[in-house]
Amino acid sequence: QVQLVESGGGLVHAGGSLTLSCEASNIIFSMAAMGWYRQAPGKQREWVAAITGGGKPSYGDSVQGRFKISRDNTKNMAYLEMNNLKPEDTAVYYCSGALGLSWDYWGQGTQVTVSS
Repeated sequence: QVQLVESGGGLVHAGGSLTLSCEASNIIFSMAAMGWYRQAPGKQREWVAAITGGGKPSYGDSVQGRFKISRDNTKNMAYLEMNNLKPEDTAVYYCSGALGLSWDYWGQGTQVTVSS
């Protein structure tokens, strides 16, 4: 079955940077849109960013200009570069994949904690 495995989370001070990685397997990666979501304690899951199979990115308002999504179709990898991190970015970040109109595939999540 499709597997998505995130890595790269951790603890960082406000203003710092982190890059999350998502490794996909058992999927025709170049045909899949890839996305990142996050969920903070007590809050609903929030869409962060997405990138089409062809590499067109889109971002949520709260991260626009600070985060950058990318992918490497030769390695079945998606990335989320996070800059100028804020305490409100603290959440579990999930990688997701879609071959159709819905995000059908999810990773297990990686914790990002931003200290003030």
